[in-house]
Amino acid sequence: MLLESKLLHKPVMVEEVIKLMDVKPGGFYLDCTLGGGGHSLAILEHSSPDGYLVGIDRDPIAIAKAEEVLSQYKGRFTLILGNFAYLSELISKTGIDRFDGILFDLGLSSIQLEDPERGFSFNRDGPLDMRMDPNIPLTAHQIVNTFSLDKLEGIFRDLGEESFAHKIAKAIVEYRKKKEISSTKELAEIISSIVKRRGRIHPATKAFMALRIFINSELENLKKALTQALSLLKPKGRLCVISYHSLEDRIVKNFFRESGERIITASVIKPSREEILNNRRARSAKLRGLEKL
Repeated sequence: MLLESKLLHKPVMVEEVIKLMDVKPGGFYLDCTLGGGGHSLAILEHSSPDGYLVGIDRDPIAIAKAEEVLSQYKGRFTLILGNFAYLSELISKTGIDRFDGILFDLGLSSIQLEDPERGFSFNRDGPLDMRMDPNIPLTAHQIVNTFSLDKLEGIFRDLGEESFAHKIAKAIVEYRKKKEISSTKELAEIISSIVKRRGRIHPATKAFMALRIFINSELENLKKALTQALSLLKPKGRLCVISYHSLEDRIVKNFFRESGERIITASVIKPSREEILNNRRARSAKLRGLEKL
């Protein structure tokens, strides 16, 4: 496989996705989460010479990067800026009504994580933002500086499955009485004063994830998008989803079970040990697929 010297983001389980989606020449494919363009690049390669791809992302920076990454296949793809919660509406503008394969990769891209100004990472100091779409009005800064203790606790507990949710929320509320919390580093230090490191997992991992999920309405959007995606599949078309935490995976697993379609992953597919060693962000990835009857 050609890849990817120009990719800034390592796509997860590329070969597994191509095989599970059964990508073929001449097929029509939909990537609902363009990110760095890695999966789309592989789909276009394997559907050559005449396959077609539609790619969607709510992040304008991702759209611009993907345009560059996919440039060698110009004329064989359409990229759309938008939220996949409105999938049917976005696709209606393309003139394509059914797809042979649809992919969701629900993880953050390196483009987002490694830009300090986006505020997603506790490893890089930056403003408390965490918006995938810059037009979203709510930021992490507003949440940690204005939300009540109970509301903060609920976010950390319900969306981060953080067992120290109450203590973290209390520490944030106490800290902000003296000083506004203004940066990712500052927030990570507050959390680290409460939660001790769990093996290789940074103490702030779950709390940061919870804030990101809340700000971007990730779980609600996923539920809306899966139903629409199923309606956009051709008979024998395949829907593949890569999730990265238990809340996402539970939604996908339950949707697949209740869909009445043929589940093509008897058990969840996980990255190889070799891939995890080369890309630590792949370690929590889970791939599931179904085929429309």
